Amino acid sequence: QVLVIESGGGLVQAGDSLRLSCAVSGRRFTDLLVAWFRQAPGTEREFLATIGESSDGTYYADSVKGRFTISRDNAKNTVYLQMTNLTPEDTAVYFCRAGATWGRGTQVTVSS
Repeated sequence: QVLVIESGGGLVQAGDSLRLSCAVSGRRFTDLLVAWFRQAPGTEREFLATIGESSDGTYYADSVKGRFTISRDNAKNTVYLQMTNLTPEDTAVYFCRAGATWGRGTQVTVSS
């Protein structure tokens, strides 16, 4: 059984950067396609970025391309989402999905 745990969220100011982590256990990590999503109140869950077993296999939503960077450390079974130049519109719960398993999310709040 795959277990996914997100961390790194918090309250930041507009223009700040933040790095989220997604720790995965329970299955060979390199077999898993991992993706980040977010969901703001009253909205549908939005895809942000994905990364394959090879770190050069990345894909981004247009809304975050150039500001967010997804990466993975296979030795630590962890995927990261580096977020820069944050705006209040980035306020949401950020979720990680590994294979078909979702984590519970981590809250990111950006104040103006």
